[in-house]
Amino acid sequence: MFTMFHGFHLVEDYHRWKKEHRSNRNPIGIKTLKLFFAIIIPLFFWIAPSAIYGLPDLSVVEHRVLAIFMFAALMWLFDAVPAWTTSLVVVVLLLFCASNSALWFFQTGPDGNKLSNLVNNTDILHCFADPTIMLFIGGFIIAIAATKSGLDVKLAKLMLLPFGTKSENVLLGFILVTAVFSMFISNTATAAMMLTFLAPVLSALPADGKGKIGLALAIPVGANIGGMGTPIGTPPNAIALKFLNDPNGMDMGIGFGQWMMVMVPLTLILLFIAWFVLKRMFPFKQKTIHLQIESLHKPHWKDSVVYITFGITILLWLTDSVTGVNANVVAMLPVAVLCMSGIITKRDLEQLSWSILWMIAGAFALGVAMKESGLAGHLIEAVPFGSWSPMVVIIGSGLLCYLMANFISHTATAALFIPILAIAGSSMTEQLAPFGGISTLLIGVAICSSVAMILPISTPPNALADATGFIQQKYMVKTGLIMGLIGLILGYIVLIFCGVNGIF
Repeated sequence: MFTMFHGFHLVEDYHRWKKEHRSNRNPIGIKTLKLFFAIIIPLFFWIAPSAIYGLPDLSVVEHRVLAIFMFAALMWLFDAVPAWTTSLVVVVLLLFCASNSALWFFQTGPDGNKLSNLVNNTDILHCFADPTIMLFIGGFIIAIAATKSGLDVKLAKLMLLPFGTKSENVLLGFILVTAVFSMFISNTATAAMMLTFLAPVLSALPADGKGKIGLALAIPVGANIGGMGTPIGTPPNAIALKFLNDPNGMDMGIGFGQWMMVMVPLTLILLFIAWFVLKRMFPFKQKTIHLQIESLHKPHWKDSVVYITFGITILLWLTDSVTGVNANVVAMLPVAVLCMSGIITKRDLEQLSWSILWMIAGAFALGVAMKESGLAGHLIEAVPFGSWSPMVVIIGSGLLCYLMANFISHTATAALFIPILAIAGSSMTEQLAPFGGISTLLIGVAICSSVAMILPISTPPNALADATGFIQQKYMVKTGLIMGLIGLILGYIVLIFCGVNGIF
């Protein structure tokens, strides 16, 4: 979806950097060693007696699903291959080894009888067309249409206009505008677009001033934090919401508007704190900044279709609790209108971020397999989650998630943690109630992922900002740690308050 996007060259440079970084960090010998351990350890647990897990009466299928989950965890942690590749492999393993359409010798137990708790293969495959996936596709379609119609540049120019020319106010403008775009458009695409607008400004600022550092950091900070604002802002949000809203599970019915009602105020508070931190750490030497944002897009009647469709879609998302139309269903409206009007073409559909969708589907497939195989219920019965301190579970999982999300994909972190925490939370309902319930536990993972941004490798927006050459890594680490700590504390306070008062 980036070939037509402002800053496409930056995204291409990022992908090349990512590939080189993975190759440098994983030379052929190290990569082979990582892959060896990621395969051999789960394989050992696959063929070892079930007693090794310490779970009594573990079935053959549950045993396999647990080994596959272990494989996914190690592959995501080692990052020897792209995270979405691991997700696809996980789905294939589940289909061929643990489903009711698996290879014939995987469908029978040691006694020669067909296994009774094989996972329905259609349920696994349905993960690729899960309603949450449709929600993301709707968001991607809107983003492409906004670019083709020039709406993105017009909105950016219009939204930055009220901030004037005072340097500190321009800094605030870039933080807030980046955050707003990140709520509905890919964080990577948003960061690339805003850095393109900012590039001439950064080059013109005094070489001995620190203001340019703050401006460059404003983009990743705004993009990472802004993604928390909507269910489609970042994949970890969608994964958490999927488990919370599962009709056959928790069935909490958290809507798009309800999510925004809680998360947008939290996001705004964090963004203003970020503005205060950045302007204090990196004061401007030049007191005024003049922006020149121009669009090469020529007006067309189809632009009006995009504007109207965009507005109606956002309105329906915000009022889903009033209209009764599910946010996932609403997402299909722009797909139909924009494709039917010819604004979105076959070529545009080919440029959707399929890797993100496959990554999310892999996380869903793991959850389906753990539940349908009986592993989730078995873990609830066998592991004394209920005897654990709820605060230790909440804070411990949050800190561990935050730590990991700084070094591996945010989506992979959520895919790894949320299925397990959903199991733990289901058996700790009463204990978690005083602390906001299971929503605090699962949405907390999404927040922890979003505020994990201490290194260039932590998120694509960080890497894009680092590539400008205006940021020393120590400044990114310092800013990331400050905002991460504040984000974790405020995030859990808000979640606990909302959970206790029935808002979530």
